[in-house]
Amino acid sequence: MSETTSVIDVCVAGTGSYVPDYVLTNDELATRVDTTDEWIVTRTGIKERRIAAANEFTSHMAAKAARRALEQAGLSAENIELIIIATITADTPTPATACHVQQQLGAFSAVAFDISAACSGFLYAMKIAKRLISSGTFSNALIIGAEKLSSVTNWEDRSTCVLFGDGAGAAVLRRSEPGEGSIVASEWGTDGRLAHLLEIPGGGSACPITSANVNDHLHTLFMQGKEVFKIAVNRMKEAAEKVIVRAGWKPEDIVCVIPHQANLRIIEAIADRLAVPNERVFINLHKYGNTSAAAVAIALDEANRSGAFKRGDRIVLVAFGAGLTWAAAAIQW
Repeated sequence: MSETTSVIDVCVAGTGSYVPDYVLTNDELATRVDTTDEWIVTRTGIKERRIAAANEFTSHMAAKAARRALEQAGLSAENIELIIIATITADTPTPATACHVQQQLGAFSAVAFDISAACSGFLYAMKIAKRLISSGTFSNALIIGAEKLSSVTNWEDRSTCVLFGDGAGAAVLRRSEPGEGSIVASEWGTDGRLAHLLEIPGGGSACPITSANVNDHLHTLFMQGKEVFKIAVNRMKEAAEKVIVRAGWKPEDIVCVIPHQANLRIIEAIADRLAVPNERVFINLHKYGNTSAAAVAIALDEANRSGAFKRGDRIVLVAFGAGLTWAAAAIQW
């Protein structure tokens, strides 16, 4: 699903991220399940991941990332008009995690709500916020991807527990001033026919968690990895190509591609199919693993703060997740 030209240009005014202190290495995981550092690195590219403390919730990580984004944007929390949080690991089924974050930030002038699009969630939030700002409904927005995936990981399943980590990333969007960059094009899509390939089957109204079924790990992530891999590469490629074409760019114009950080093989396949040199693809997967909705957001902040791109550069963000969902954005910084 594509979009028409926006009335008001919208830029990314600031980014921020936060990851927990505790580093869970592959070697430590190998003491818990039948795996090795070599096995994990060869198949995924992941070396370590961050794990939140028992009393550290998704909202806490989201608020910390948000404060850093607000500081870079030069905007106070009380002036934020919209907060959208993308997460599949909300603090509570209700209220939304965005309500908890609003309270922690003191952003009481903001409308706040959550969305659930898994790993594509941050880019879904970007598209929604951009639209609402472009239409004149809001002048700014705080979008956050935040996850405590350690709370929904089956730590006895070596095929999935090696993949996931915790963290949060945020961005402040606002109306562009003359000479500033803008979110030039965005794309999103969903195919619910394939929802069964990546899901948490229990915990909702369809399958409430009970004392009788909790040992079946129905409250944890299940994934059919091979099937997801193939679809992810194709959908991410298509979404990225669409925003590049819609922006009027060519592959050689792109300074930085920031893909979803799920698997190094997927990232390399995307770079190859987009004809973008590997050195222009930002990767931090080895440090954090797959943090779902937080992954692209954390990578965007780290790329921004490390100087991977500068004002006026053209960058592309692309993600794929449960749903199945996918999304991409072309941004002139």
